[in-house]
Amino acid sequence: MSDVVTYRLEADIGVIAIDNPPVNALGHAVREGLLAALDQGLADSKARALVIIGAGRTFPAGADIKEFGQTPRSPSLPEVIDRIEAADKLTIAAVHGTALGGGMEVTLGCDYRVATADARMGLPEVNLGLLPGAGGTQRLPRLIGAKAALEMIVEGKPVKAAQLRDAGIVDEIIDGDLEAGALEYARRLADHDAAARPVRQLDVAGVDDDFFTDFRASIEKRKRGFLAPFHCIEAVRAAVTRDFDAGMARERELFAELLASPESAAQRHVFFAEREVGKVPGIAKDTPKREIRQVGIIGAGTMGGGIAMNFLSAGIPVTMVEMKQEALDRGVSIIRRNYEATAKKGRITSEQVEKAMANLSTTLSYDDLADADLVIEAVFESMKVKKQVFGELDRVAKQGAILATNTSTLDVDEIAASTSRPEDVLGMHFFSPANVMKLLENVRGDKTADDVVATVMDLSKRIGKVGVMVGVCHGFVGNRILHKRQDQAVQLVNEGATPEQVDRVIYDFGMPMGPFAMADLAGLDVGWRIREDIRENDPANAPERNWMDALAEAERWGQKTGAGVFEYVEGDRTPRRSDVAHAEIEAYRAAHGITPRDISDTEILERCLYVMVNEGARILEEGIAARPLDVDIVWIYGYGFPVYRGGLMFWADQVGLPTILERIKTFHTDTGADTWQPAPLLERLVAENKRFADL
Repeated sequence: MSDVVTYRLEADIGVIAIDNPPVNALGHAVREGLLAALDQGLADSKARALVIIGAGRTFPAGADIKEFGQTPRSPSLPEVIDRIEAADKLTIAAVHGTALGGGMEVTLGCDYRVATADARMGLPEVNLGLLPGAGGTQRLPRLIGAKAALEMIVEGKPVKAAQLRDAGIVDEIIDGDLEAGALEYARRLADHDAAARPVRQLDVAGVDDDFFTDFRASIEKRKRGFLAPFHCIEAVRAAVTRDFDAGMARERELFAELLASPESAAQRHVFFAEREVGKVPGIAKDTPKREIRQVGIIGAGTMGGGIAMNFLSAGIPVTMVEMKQEALDRGVSIIRRNYEATAKKGRITSEQVEKAMANLSTTLSYDDLADADLVIEAVFESMKVKKQVFGELDRVAKQGAILATNTSTLDVDEIAASTSRPEDVLGMHFFSPANVMKLLENVRGDKTADDVVATVMDLSKRIGKVGVMVGVCHGFVGNRILHKRQDQAVQLVNEGATPEQVDRVIYDFGMPMGPFAMADLAGLDVGWRIREDIRENDPANAPERNWMDALAEAERWGQKTGAGVFEYVEGDRTPRRSDVAHAEIEAYRAAHGITPRDISDTEILERCLYVMVNEGARILEEGIAARPLDVDIVWIYGYGFPVYRGGLMFWADQVGLPTILERIKTFHTDTGADTWQPAPLLERLVAENKRFADL
């Protein structure tokens, strides 16, 4: 018998134990072992029932996704589950940890299910661009009804044991030792001659076709661009309208379509990239990490408060510093209001709110940061101001404290040089709103110590962020690429496009909003002040003044002032056409002798996206990002690049680098602009017939 699955008899109950660390993934060896153990249990005349249980930290947490795309090897998981379901002895799944995907489908093949109170189960395949492919779309609707099953399958989120019991998925919650409780439950069933309950034989509660139409409509906007959620609907429809075997055939057909789809390939790339991104090349896994027990934050504004919430939610005490008590009071009030709003939605308890707030202290003095292990500066985006702050931190912070700047564009090395300890300094660029956005762009300076890098990457996970380590340059990875896109968006409008057209094209590509709606959300004053800073401190590289500057100078700063590139109605963030903005655009064209021309949607998409790819290639060549996947993760979690496209560099590979390079060369010839000078890395990859994925 397989080493990863064993069978043993506990008095009169057979136990099939799966032991395939770390998560008991249902790879080929486990599937073979399950069948062998099942055969042994069925042949054991002393076994009145069979308990299937996971060793270690969890019941099988899913299929082995490394096998995706490989030639299928028998037995398949559906075959294994069919055999379990057809067993002539009662089968009981005993669940702890997380029974996800194929793991949950195994439980659905059993007659009964028991679980520990902290166990969770779910069908997360939709997050990989797939659907449950081992009977989940056919058995779950028969067990709990089409509506509840479809919601669980389409959302792809794990569900807690108590909810599973209420839904009718779990039959009993086990207190204490799981195996002992499962054995006792199995004996109770056997003593009462409990009937077998093959889920395939259950009837699906009737729903009409309107239900599926309405369900599709309810997720259309939220799931736009994704393929898998809509295939899930069709699979569950088959459970309702066909017999079990025909439904299974439809499930396999739909699964195969998804597995071969570019959307699933992209989502699987993101899945693996997110796990790889935390491993910083050149930083050994065993690099010692500094302890972070107390955090200081300079600034109680929107960003400072949002940053504070990440640490408070993780149970890490925070001391917040401001210049005036009113600013502190306002910051604390906003933090409390945010927590209470989350509690009203049922996501946290009132006790958790009070626990978080109890960990927050405030001060007007830098001296109160003497015990902080990490201090994050979140003040005005000005090099002069930030240097002053770091001078103070250098004075008060203890030896070994990590000093971080939340700058989104400025030179971290220049900031570090204002201290006597540049090895302890780095950037921690939180994205707004900082308590919501998952990305944390960590910026390694020239002198940042390895243990600081290791500590901050580990801390990113601890506070629920996806940390990406990047290098120092203006705008780092995310904003440097964003600025290139924004420049093209503005230039396209200068030439004849409208802000509405540009935004529609980028939204239709899959971004959450277009460049101009995004600028209005961030505040036109933010980019304007950055440009003014460059004009003052680096005139040689100063950008030309344009109609966006004119809007900002008129204090049309976007949503926060009710008007920017677009107009906004109070309480409604929907962008509306602005006659004022269009007048500024026309004035700019007239002043520069520009005759507007018709610009196609295709040109807008190519210019906005291909300039990003070109800049991404430069960033990789310069070592600002270590790998293409780092750029992908920054853009997915920082800017909402569509997951079903896999990230910027992955998407470029799918389009084809020769196609992109050819258009970049055309734009360079047409405009003569330096921004369209092809990146040498891009040219080399095309010449060598390689992709970004080959780096």
